[in-house]
Amino acid sequence: AGKDLGGIAILVNNAGITRDGLLMRMKDADWDAVLATSLNAAFYTCRAAARGMLKQRYGRIVNISSILGLRGQGGQTNYCAAKAALFGFTKAYAQEVASRNITVNAVAPGLTETDMTAGMDPALWKTAIERIPLERAATPRDIANAVAFLASDEASYITGAILQVDGGLGM
Repeated sequence: AGKDLGGIAILVNNAGITRDGLLMRMKDADWDAVLATSLNAAFYTCRAAARGMLKQRYGRIVNISSILGLRGQGGQTNYCAAKAALFGFTKAYAQEVASRNITVNAVAPGLTETDMTAGMDPALWKTAIERIPLERAATPRDIANAVAFLASDEASYITGAILQVDGGLGM
């Protein structure tokens, strides 16, 4: 498809699932599924887009991670490990492709109103909101705006960065 449309210029890796549970009881399949979705998928998509981006000497890659990759969260070791690994992946790949005018950055959303968080226990949601300095969850638009900026030419001198979009939770 990239060949037919003139190549891939922007790649956003926005995959994630949860399979929560305590580490000592976590099934191998739950560990593997979360890492495959959040980390392996970014590897495969970046590798697939690389040839075209390198050839055209242009590209913008934005990996969607999570503030939990920086902070951790009990009961979510698989999710936190996968999202933290995306930070290292982002920085390493940014170094590999920078000379070809390809930027690689990560967005670390905090609590966001999504299908994945819609099923949260209301008491847990309330507690989470109380910890956020801006006292609200992010909207999908908040995250999309950060991604759009990193994918734009206005961010052409930003690479290997982690942009926290978390209402101040990570400070």
